[in-house]
Amino acid sequence: MRAVITTEAGGPEVLTLTDVPTPEPGPGQLLIAVMAAGVNRADILQRQGHYPPPPGESDLIGLEVSGHVAALGADVQGWAVGDACVALLAGGGYAEYVAVNAGQVTRPPEGIDLVSAAGIMEVAATVVSNLDAVRFRDGESILIHGGTGGIGMFAIQYAKAHGATVLTTAGSAEKLDLCLTLGADVALNYHDDWVAGVKDATEGRGVDVILDNMGAKYLTPNVRSLARLGRLVVIGLQGGTKGELNLNALLGKSATVTATSLRFRPAQEKAAIVARVATDVWPLIASGQITIAHQTRFPIEEIRAAHEQLGGGSNVGKVVVTF
Repeated sequence: MRAVITTEAGGPEVLTLTDVPTPEPGPGQLLIAVMAAGVNRADILQRQGHYPPPPGESDLIGLEVSGHVAALGADVQGWAVGDACVALLAGGGYAEYVAVNAGQVTRPPEGIDLVSAAGIMEVAATVVSNLDAVRFRDGESILIHGGTGGIGMFAIQYAKAHGATVLTTAGSAEKLDLCLTLGADVALNYHDDWVAGVKDATEGRGVDVILDNMGAKYLTPNVRSLARLGRLVVIGLQGGTKGELNLNALLGKSATVTATSLRFRPAQEKAAIVARVATDVWPLIASGQITIAHQTRFPIEEIRAAHEQLGGGSNVGKVVVTF
């Protein structure tokens, strides 16, 4: 089968499309004939040598795919060859076929074509699992950084569907307008003093939850922006890995700081997350409460251009490659 490999750690130029052996589905697994794969920032980190796959997983990049069931491993029930599907992976998505535990596979949302569906699972699973981890409740306030990325665009709509007051950050007037169109109540330019903006918008209270993709760079301002009993969950490290945490500031608010990685969770946890996404998110998409983020699509032969697109500061929404 055709698959994208990395010849070494580096820039997009190290991505090469070549022939590799087709995987065989093991017990409890499905073999998926891939139609499209989502491209995520974690993929860029893996290409750069910073985010290796969990032990025993495919070395190929790619954390989400859509396609059709091509073969069933032993003890798999509820699926038939030819069924349309989407899957959450620990790796292996940049390939014509991928073998994955059946629990990490589900049907696509009703009314969504398979190419569009390729860019949904990773963001949905990331947002839902992380908001569950910090006990996000209907009607709370939330600050979502990176409001026009794939995760941000989904998170704004998901939080609004659950009655939240949504604040978000973005880097240009056009992107701020898009955030407001998606349902954000307040959109703040991160080039300005967004901490002051949060304080003004919440009348000094701060927000209950922060979903952060920046990491170290935003650690101190995020803690300043939390309300009493607030919860910060770090899901990305675009702003670095090491920051200084003022424990006194955290103590004074009885606040919580946590960080999670979806990729390294055990298979049974991923299966539970996929089931929750299908139960909670798919109906919101079918009803129109959540719309699919804008996608920039590339054929797999242009995988280098796909990575350049996502790595550039102008990207909006999701990047997807097709087979």
